[in-house]
Amino acid sequence: MNAQPIHMQAALLPERGVVKVAGDDARHFLNGLATNDIGKVAPGAAQFAALLTPQGKIVVDFLITEAPGEDGGGFFLDCPRALAPMLAEKLKFYKLRAKVTIEDLTDARGDMAVWGGEPAASDYGLSYADPRLPTLGVRVMLPPQQVAEAAADLGASLVADDIYDAHRIDLGVPRGGNDFIYGDTYPHEADMDQLSGVDFGKGCYIGQEVVSRVEHRNSARNRVVPIVFDVAPVAGLPVTAGDKPVGMMGSAHDGRGLALLRLDRVADALASATPLAAGNVEIHLVKPDWATFAWPGETKAAS
Repeated sequence: MNAQPIHMQAALLPERGVVKVAGDDARHFLNGLATNDIGKVAPGAAQFAALLTPQGKIVVDFLITEAPGEDGGGFFLDCPRALAPMLAEKLKFYKLRAKVTIEDLTDARGDMAVWGGEPAASDYGLSYADPRLPTLGVRVMLPPQQVAEAAADLGASLVADDIYDAHRIDLGVPRGGNDFIYGDTYPHEADMDQLSGVDFGKGCYIGQEVVSRVEHRNSARNRVVPIVFDVAPVAGLPVTAGDKPVGMMGSAHDGRGLALLRLDRVADALASATPLAAGNVEIHLVKPDWATFAWPGETKAAS
């Protein structure tokens, strides 16, 4: 039987915002703040990164790419729409004498995801591969009114944003605000170390000492992990093993979801055959292909 061709889909993501950072010092400025190496960002090449508190917790995470010089240059941060004004203000706070300009362009720029095939670069805006996982496809920053035309030009069917969210859930990729709480979650807990969101070899940035300590001591006890179930639990429900709390339910769609769990307690529950449940719904862990950390029930981390 011949394999069916993979049909690309595209969706405008209304929950995403855009902050632009430009100027002579922009790259150095951002590199001193973000968890990843902004020196590797280039037109068409993005990085996944976050701004942290001094205590090492995620203030806001974002995808960052660079515009070509002929298009005006500058760095564009694809971030949660609700946090875009705060991100812009935080960056201005850290600006001091750096030669940078910072703009919240959320009302002028949309963010479109394209996945399910191998789309070419779009002529309608800034396009780049999602740096977290190849299967997440590409992102295109463009004026919202051009989304339908750009999707058609790429040969993709334009679908609702919840279709993309289901794709994200199927891949086990956390989303801030749904699967972890901003201001109260370390990068390892949100799987940023697994999804190319932290460069452990770069220079200093805010919160680096805490993140490095967690990495070197292998001390991340909580993580967002994929789960399956028969009936979708409500987001935010406590996850328990018997009468012991082990975490919190996050995103859910069509039998699959994500939960932020205390892994050592989950391992104890698996060893004693104690079911995990969110509310009255039994849940089961499913290891994603990208996970290299010690998985509950396994003897050691994957190589």
